[in-house]
Amino acid sequence: MQRLAFKMKIKEGQKEVYKKRHDELWPELKVLLKDNGVSEYSIFLDDETDTLFAFQKVSGDSGSQELSDHPIVQKWWRFMADIMEVNPDYSPVSITLEEVFYME
Repeated sequence: MQRLAFKMKIKEGQKEVYKKRHDELWPELKVLLKDNGVSEYSIFLDDETDTLFAFQKVSGDSGSQELSDHPIVQKWWRFMADIMEVNPDYSPVSITLEEVFYME
C-alpha cells in the first residue's frame, strides 16, 4: 500500500461549488477509482491560498493520476475546469508532494 499526496488550486470563491461537486461525486468515477486501487482519497482546502491538498491510499503502483486517458476522468476534468486551475488538456494543475514523515 502506498500513500500519495499532491496539491492543486481552486479559483477564488469556488469553495462551495467544489465541495458540492465532490459531495455529489459520480458513482461511476468512484467505482473507477476503487477498481484501480484507490482505497482512500481525501482532499483538504487551505482557505487562505485556495490550495487543495489531496491524499490517497493506493494498492499497486499508481493512483488516480494514471487514469488520465479514461473517458470518465476526461469528462470529470472538463466538468471541473471552470472552478480549478487546469492544464490545456483540462487536467488539474497538480504538484506531487514528497512524504518526509509518517507515523503509524
